[in-house]
Amino acid sequence: MRRWPLVFVFAAIVCLGCGKSKNQTQAIEGLSWSEVVESSKGATVRFAMWDGDPMVNAYIRDFVVPKMASEYGIQVKPVSGQGNGIVSKLLVDIEANRASGDIDLMWINGETFYQLRQLKALYGPFTERLPNAELIDWSNPFISLDFQQPVEGYECPWGNVQFAIIYHPGRVAAPPRNHVELAEWVRAHPGRFSFDTSFTGLTFLKSLMIGIANEPKLFDGPFDEVHYKNASQNLWKYLNEIRPFLWRKGETYPESVSQLHRLFMNNEVDFSMSNNDGEVDNKAVQGIIPFESRAYVFESGTIRNSHYVGIPFNSSAKGAAMILANFLISAEAQFEKSKPSVWGDGTVLDVNRLPAEWKAKFAQIPGRERIEPRESLEQKALAEPAPEIMVRLHDDFRKHILSHAK
Repeated sequence: MRRWPLVFVFAAIVCLGCGKSKNQTQAIEGLSWSEVVESSKGATVRFAMWDGDPMVNAYIRDFVVPKMASEYGIQVKPVSGQGNGIVSKLLVDIEANRASGDIDLMWINGETFYQLRQLKALYGPFTERLPNAELIDWSNPFISLDFQQPVEGYECPWGNVQFAIIYHPGRVAAPPRNHVELAEWVRAHPGRFSFDTSFTGLTFLKSLMIGIANEPKLFDGPFDEVHYKNASQNLWKYLNEIRPFLWRKGETYPESVSQLHRLFMNNEVDFSMSNNDGEVDNKAVQGIIPFESRAYVFESGTIRNSHYVGIPFNSSAKGAAMILANFLISAEAQFEKSKPSVWGDGTVLDVNRLPAEWKAKFAQIPGRERIEPRESLEQKALAEPAPEIMVRLHDDFRKHILSHAK
């Protein structure tokens, strides 16, 4: 999931206080699932999503849209929308008491989910009504918690990913497996390592901060100011020590992970990275990174999280939106997008709950060749910290590192 703006709208949340926006009374309440499906024929679902990756766009356009039309008689209309833009739009709707909005389903997670829950801008709970939700292991904290927040039926998981480091085995025979080895490697190879200053780089810093603290569960639970200050001070010390040996002596950093991919492809650095463990195959097949690329995670662990879809409080097609959410977590739709040639997004399904045919397919995802299986990666997975940590890291990195870079 990419990668929402980091500024919260706390002032607006406080002003709205105790929930001026309440869920619309819906005709779908009390209907059976089959009745919801029947009553939603001919509906249009406006699906707000991040549209910055052509392969993701193609998956929605070429697979999801025609399937929904042919199987349910529902038109899916993708619209651009993410993060703070969605929050701002729904905030305006709440203040204007607008009963029918412009979005019916939206791709959200993390800080966006946090803000929308505070604003009472989400319809729900709805996931228990989705037949395919039975295929999800809700006891898995990487699914049931979104940035340490219980989802409680207000958003439906539809993808699961883990941060991975990408390297070229022809340039790096033995990649560093923890923060100590990384510092040693960076000093021995000046100018050959960097990270971006957007969401992917910040996720790298979160993984690094937990590894330096040597406490995998350090940030489990609500935000703790003392824990964050202690851990982040050690992170800034570590980064400032290796900064002179980074790409361009740490005086500047790639602004996005796509820029980091280009530096890696052009042999300016020896590593790239991704929030999605399946992206190494995806980008290698596209020629965005070298075909020989491989990926791995630190032995101390890397961040794993899920991304979700939610329904706005004022959607005028809630039934059709639930049908689309249910389709997105079907074995068919999950397997299709797990292929690196399509997207390479990890499944949220408990594969052991699937029929034998689908179990076999998920065990042999075509094209997943450059990183170890997801099951083994999960043994080195770290939980996504509370959303406040992403905000603080964003600001503190600029204060403690970028401000001293030149």
